[in-house]
Amino acid sequence: MSIDNEKFRLSGVEKAAIMILSLPEEQTSLIFDKLDEEEIKVLSHTMTSLGAVKPRAVQRVFMDFVNEISSTNSLVGSLESTERLLAKVLNRDKAEQIMEELRGPEGRTVWEKLSNVNDEMLANFLKNEHPQVVAVVMSRVRPEKAAKVLSILAAPIAKDIIMRMIRLERVRKENLEVIEETLKAEFTNNFARSSRRDNHELVAEIFNHFDRETETNYLERIEEESQDSAKKIRSLMFTFEDLITLDNNSIQTLLRSVDRQKLSLALKGASDEMQTYIFSNMSERAGKLMQEEMTNMGMVRVRDVEDAQAAILNTAKELAATGTIFISTKKEEDRLIG
Repeated sequence: MSIDNEKFRLSGVEKAAIMILSLPEEQTSLIFDKLDEEEIKVLSHTMTSLGAVKPRAVQRVFMDFVNEISSTNSLVGSLESTERLLAKVLNRDKAEQIMEELRGPEGRTVWEKLSNVNDEMLANFLKNEHPQVVAVVMSRVRPEKAAKVLSILAAPIAKDIIMRMIRLERVRKENLEVIEETLKAEFTNNFARSSRRDNHELVAEIFNHFDRETETNYLERIEEESQDSAKKIRSLMFTFEDLITLDNNSIQTLLRSVDRQKLSLALKGASDEMQTYIFSNMSERAGKLMQEEMTNMGMVRVRDVEDAQAAILNTAKELAATGTIFISTKKEEDRLIG
């Protein structure tokens, strides 16, 4: 039998069999993983009885499928449809956790904006709130923001909040919505003003992406106009040498995440202190191997070293953004020596 669906009316299972036969084996395997044993038997029986299927019939089956999908009302991207999908593929707690972040979407925007509110302003507002509410807020803003706000609050209050954060369980949806609405009402008029970044901080972040020569040239020009501005920008810039401020756990996590060859190249242009710090956070064998690699490199281009250092810095910032490592903003003069 030869099938041409202009002459034969195909059943749903026949169309499904034709589509499956037309797909690559790996995709067919993925589909079969979603079917039960009885459905697989029915499809398999139908496939064996199809015979020759003309190209026009195959094309028509796929066109019918596309037309049906494009005309259906069931594929709507919404919170409800997303929640239904997550409930099917994730456990309940994980699905609800993700949905809590997505709901709003003002809710998520509130937390993002709140992380940019002036530290003193946020602390002054929160000190009059119930400690349990403050614990919820501190658990949802960026860690660096929470650290700054907690350091401003009185020590007994901050300690109470930290203990509440440790014991904090999943917050009910309705309670979280109340907190979000309160924060929006309080800070809506201040978000735009308070989230405006310090100009020196903005310039410093831009300078972090310059190569060393460009960075030096611009800083020298700025210094001619204002030594104070140049000094502030330098203090705000995060450089490869600043990785020495990372705690041992953070630097070891970073070292596991970067390319070994890039690290060797980056260390060629690092200070002796920086090299010692890096090697001290490696095994003795790994440290010796890297020192040998650096020696075998011979002369290297400054630009290549700077590119390698920039790549490692970017990895550090990505890890910090996800909370995997902690990057201190304190500079050398703020570090404590035991």
